[in-house]
Amino acid sequence: MGAPPVEWWLDAYFRWLRHPYYLALQSAAETYNAAPQAVQITQVITDVPRREISLGRVRIRFFVKCRPERTPVQQPATPYAPIRISTPEATALDRVRYASRIGGMSRVQETLRSLLPAFRVPALKRALDAEGIPAVAQRLGYLIDQEGGAPLAEIVHRWLPSRIAGVPLEPSKQPLTETAHSRHWRLWVPENRSS
Repeated sequence: MGAPPVEWWLDAYFRWLRHPYYLALQSAAETYNAAPQAVQITQVITDVPRREISLGRVRIRFFVKCRPERTPVQQPATPYAPIRISTPEATALDRVRYASRIGGMSRVQETLRSLLPAFRVPALKRALDAEGIPAVAQRLGYLIDQEGGAPLAEIVHRWLPSRIAGVPLEPSKQPLTETAHSRHWRLWVPENRSS
């Protein structure tokens, strides 16, 4: 591969940089066996913009988030080195947040389908509190609902403020004039996705 696996050195690299990080998005989903497609690029969230790294066949793409150290993470027991990985619940929220950069909501929903069995109510509440963005929670709640996870969707709905703005499910793709409205989630949903 031209370099050791990312999991062996990523934690040491970020300790050397003195910046927070965690393995995220599709890379995190893969660790929970929830990646429908093989991950070609390691996806990492940190607090400042960084150029993509290529070492042999290893590629790392960085995504920026304000205060990533607040995001709930796990450190699996690995024989080589520690590594911070977002929890399943935080992984789902991040995938919704960065959907336009990682293939859209349909790709998010594919992964969510496999991640849902790993969700835990206290961990979902912690992840929602850490993210703190109602629009992201609205979108995630709607997708959980669509996957038949009504009890978990209700946890998300109760977390939302009593007054929330209506937002599009896919802000970068759908003009509001071509959509239906989901009253429960205050979302404008593309006609072919509404139910």
